[in-house]
Amino acid sequence: MKIGKDYIGVGVGAFIVNDKNELLLQKRALPAEKDHWCIPGGRVEMFETLEHAVIRETKEETDLDIKVIKLMGVCDHIIKDENAHWVAMSYLCKIESGTPKIMEPNKALDMKWFNLNELPKKLTITTKKAISDYKRMLEKS
Repeated sequence: MKIGKDYIGVGVGAFIVNDKNELLLQKRALPAEKDHWCIPGGRVEMFETLEHAVIRETKEETDLDIKVIKLMGVCDHIIKDENAHWVAMSYLCKIESGTPKIMEPNKALDMKWFNLNELPKKLTITTKKAISDYKRMLEKS
């Protein structure tokens, strides 16, 4: 049985914005949504908290040590054509230390900072939702 395909997966993502108003994104190397840009993150492991999962996944994928600021939102990530179903929480995070680098080249083809006003067209469902949640959060503050 495969998580996210045979049963619903639970995932987390790190929404990391730098002081230049740029968002850190990775280009996916694997399905679902291969070749789409996404925020760093991944699945929650058994008996792991959501916040620990986003810290761990970000470290594994980018070698960054991050601090979780707040939960931004939840996304129903459903792609019937790719037989994928995840529920993903996106967290606003800040870098505590490190320089982003691709640590899992089998999962990420590229990693870049993008100005929030000049994002790539091919974004994952979860990333689009996180951007929407971030903009809504800014409007409220």
